[in-house]
Amino acid sequence: YFQLGQDEDPPFTFRAMVVRTYWPGATAQQVAEQVTDKLEKTLQEVPYADRIRSYSKPGESQIIFQIKDSSKPGDVANVWYQVRKKIGDIRYTLPSGTQGPFFNDEFGDVYGVIYALESDGGFSYAEVKTFADDVRQQLLRVPDVAKVELFGVQDEKVFIDVSQKKIAQMGLDMGAVLAQLGQQNAVESAGALQSPHDVVQVRVGGQFQSLDDLRAMPIRGASGAQLRLSDIADVRRGYIDPPAVKVRHDGQEVIALGVSMAKGGDIIALGHALRDSVRQIEASLPAGLTLTQVQDQPAAVSKSVNEFIKVLIEAVVIVLAVSFIALGFHKRPEPGLLKRNDPMRENQVRRP
Repeated sequence: YFQLGQDEDPPFTFRAMVVRTYWPGATAQQVAEQVTDKLEKTLQEVPYADRIRSYSKPGESQIIFQIKDSSKPGDVANVWYQVRKKIGDIRYTLPSGTQGPFFNDEFGDVYGVIYALESDGGFSYAEVKTFADDVRQQLLRVPDVAKVELFGVQDEKVFIDVSQKKIAQMGLDMGAVLAQLGQQNAVESAGALQSPHDVVQVRVGGQFQSLDDLRAMPIRGASGAQLRLSDIADVRRGYIDPPAVKVRHDGQEVIALGVSMAKGGDIIALGHALRDSVRQIEASLPAGLTLTQVQDQPAAVSKSVNEFIKVLIEAVVIVLAVSFIALGFHKRPEPGLLKRNDPMRENQVRRP
């Protein structure tokens, strides 16, 4: 009994998958006819196919694929493999510029323990994410931890705000400027140099290493004059806009770390192991960063188990008490009474 896994909810199998495809610049009708329709016809050939719901909007196709409830839990993983295989076989038929398809079948992940990594304002989002990645790596080493996911991360981007007024004054074309940017920072193979002892890869330099390199990039004007990118555009580093999903704790923006337990694990033992690991992590964090536990499923499960054991003991005690009290009302017959009322003994006495 004490070796059994303990969790708040029993494990169950999700029989649904989301297939998402992006086609930037396409209308909803184009997405429906050239992307969604092809994927739907392919999904109809998958074993145990039950329901297929699709949504097409400008630049994006989303399909929710469900299989029959009669499918065995052990066969679900093979069905998802067949989905990826069949769609991968027709990927070449999708329009040029299509991104994906992307598959999501991990609906059964439950993050029973959630931590919030909070900064007092002395660290940027990028710096907090760096420490969050380190915390994630340490939490993954804890026994029975299957997955650690980051929430509320804002990715860094480089924004180039080109002034239309300056481009018009200098006679530049926006398409030509974008083409020069793409060519300058392109990663292309330049071949290899064969030597008697080794093969040396030849690489083309010129990639941007900093914002100053990007600002100093030469732009060819209409008359052949050389300009710098900073002359016609504002180059700055920032975060994705509009921002991704943000997580707040006590009114402060934080990065949350969700911990998912491995199948068949003991959530109470996992809680003890995480507390020991978090104490070591907190000691290594710099001043200004705090790691706070937001969700504590091990404590909830431990409370429920203790309540069950308490109720079980009370029920056993009540049953035993009632049994003893009920049996106490029946007195044990005296030995002499048994002898006097024994018919076998009377027969023996009367026999001549």
